[in-house]
Amino acid sequence: MSTTEEQPEPVQYDEGFGPEIGVGPHPEPWPQDERYDPELLAGGDRRNVVDRYRYWTREAVVADLDTRRHDFHVAVENWGHDFNIGSVVRTANAFLAKEVHIVGRRRWNRRGAMVTDRYQHVRHHPDTASLTSWAAAEGIPVIGIDNLPGAVPLERTVLPRRCVLLFGQEGPGLTEEARAHVEMVCSIAQFGSTRSINAGAAAAIAMHAWVQRYAEIDAP
Repeated sequence: MSTTEEQPEPVQYDEGFGPEIGVGPHPEPWPQDERYDPELLAGGDRRNVVDRYRYWTREAVVADLDTRRHDFHVAVENWGHDFNIGSVVRTANAFLAKEVHIVGRRRWNRRGAMVTDRYQHVRHHPDTASLTSWAAAEGIPVIGIDNLPGAVPLERTVLPRRCVLLFGQEGPGLTEEARAHVEMVCSIAQFGSTRSINAGAAAAIAMHAWVQRYAEIDAP
């Protein structure tokens, strides 16, 4: 989880736009289960969490997520305080990544995360060598995602079940150091006039490619 000083969780992530989300106070008698938060039971739960976690404490939500996390990790280079990192963290939470790794600056823009970093394990590495050294010790290959010459199309690649998906920051993409340490680089097919998509979008596409192959999808 994020180790910075925490602020109260917002009532809802849309900051007042659209219909109110969540549920009001729980009718009595209250459930007798330590996972439930008495304050939420009494006052209602307006957090942007799925229904199964209504009224649960944050610690209980994280503990339950930890029993089901997927085998992929997400890493982002953070040399210029990239605003996309928050979006990457939010998507990693949605797809239940094992961990998010911030490479470079420890501080990152949390606005786009919409408080999901409270439910997602986030680890810091001072540089790319530190990340890849950690991954090597864990036996996890690091896969770079960037549209570089010689990159392998993601659409034709079978990602390893256990892997770290590494993204560069907005603009420069993967650093030379990162390119030197990854097992391979995958590109994302584009068909329009723009040279690139933003790092948050690229991360979502790559994570979903993993999910399509390995995640257990409930039948409709």
